[in-house]
Amino acid sequence: MRDRRSERNAATRAEILEAAWALVREEGPAGLSLRDLGRRVGMRAQSLYSYFDSKHAIYDALFAQGCRELLDRLAAARFSDDPAEALRQGLRLWVAFASEDPARYQLLFQRTIPGFEPSPQSYALAVEALDGAKAQLAALGLTEPRHLDLTTAVVAGLVAQQHANDPTGDRWIRLVDEAIDMLMDHLKPRRRRR
Repeated sequence: MRDRRSERNAATRAEILEAAWALVREEGPAGLSLRDLGRRVGMRAQSLYSYFDSKHAIYDALFAQGCRELLDRLAAARFSDDPAEALRQGLRLWVAFASEDPARYQLLFQRTIPGFEPSPQSYALAVEALDGAKAQLAALGLTEPRHLDLTTAVVAGLVAQQHANDPTGDRWIRLVDEAIDMLMDHLKPRRRRR
């Protein structure tokens, strides 16, 4: 038997999240107002608490949704059998994903909301996405924590420059392959000298 009440509740939650994304994209993640969100979905701000426990719970749902979008993209990608090319493809995908939606990038990859930390369940989705990059690096023999740290720093730097200095262009996105080559040259395992 269908549970129409649960279906309506899920549909309303989805509508609230869609409106929250619109507001976050207009005002920035920290600018989300429950009063404005309630107005967008045709209810009082207090009524939002029937669907989400708190404003941070809305942020958490947005965070989880954004992470699922990234995981879906990664799952749909066809990566090369060559480990180096697969890493390049994966990092290009990350840069494209992070560059196309500044508000989502801020919510997922920066700490722009005072006091917000994703729930363990939502954070696990982010870790799952990062584990894919770790596996791609490991396929190249790059297993030290610093390898992942340098890789994410280079990718985040390109995306940050893109958002800050050429938000509608591709000035830093065009540098992805060159940055990856530079990074790979620096990280590649070296033979010990005698």
